[in-house]
Amino acid sequence: MGDEEGFRPLFDGETLKGWRAIPRIYGRRHPGGPTVADMWIERGIPLPVEPEKHPAHWFVEDGYIVGEQEFPGSGYGGYLITEDTFGDFELVLEARPDWPADTGIMVRRLRDDWTGFQILLDHRESGGIGGFFGNGLASFMAAPFKIKAVRDDAGNVIGMQADTPEDSQEPLQPEQLARLSYAADVQDFLKAWKWGEWNKMKIRVVGAMPVITTWVNGVKIAELNTATMQAPDYDPDAILGLLGTRGHIALEVHDNDPIFKDSRWGRGAQCRWRNIRIKEL
Repeated sequence: MGDEEGFRPLFDGETLKGWRAIPRIYGRRHPGGPTVADMWIERGIPLPVEPEKHPAHWFVEDGYIVGEQEFPGSGYGGYLITEDTFGDFELVLEARPDWPADTGIMVRRLRDDWTGFQILLDHRESGGIGGFFGNGLASFMAAPFKIKAVRDDAGNVIGMQADTPEDSQEPLQPEQLARLSYAADVQDFLKAWKWGEWNKMKIRVVGAMPVITTWVNGVKIAELNTATMQAPDYDPDAILGLLGTRGHIALEVHDNDPIFKDSRWGRGAQCRWRNIRIKEL
């Protein structure tokens, strides 16, 4: 991809200098809208108890960052967020998530609120990789495909395949695909993805309301124009007023909600990150 010239590291390979761990606390569903907590209460969904005390567990091991729930199996997620903010940039990193591990990379994120654009790395049943979600931005989903496990005769997960609507936990909806200005074929993604190994992701973010583009191992996966896409309660002007043109980058460890439970983040699962570097544009 010719992505080395002009890049600088965001991770020194030894410490978490330049990053800080913060808890996964839900804010508003969209700017000026109801909080996610209020919506859960209305639907009778139990809320996490004191999530602010559990920012997930982040540490460095053998030259890479490890993220896991704090404590493993507790169900508490969190973020590792940069101290610095960034406007337009290209970000390159390598990730090696366990299965299941619902993780992602956030861009243009607020410092003390969950709001921002998320690039999906949902390495789980009916997960999306390389697509997008709007944390606090009307909870929009924009994804080119969904994936599910390939299992051996003993039931062990040995790879991934295309998700199928008839048995999907969370099937891809036509409007989620239609929001993208570019969407890769799932088979091209599956040929590129290296099961159980390190996978290289590239993310380009350009514009006040950015066009966000993703690649996996050199294969273009998806592109989203956040200024023109449409979704219920999605207001680009309000979002720009809230986020501005710069924000933090964050890595995610998802919590276990009452709907997906351990299928969202397995007990003892980890995601690992290395070679994190950025080029500001």
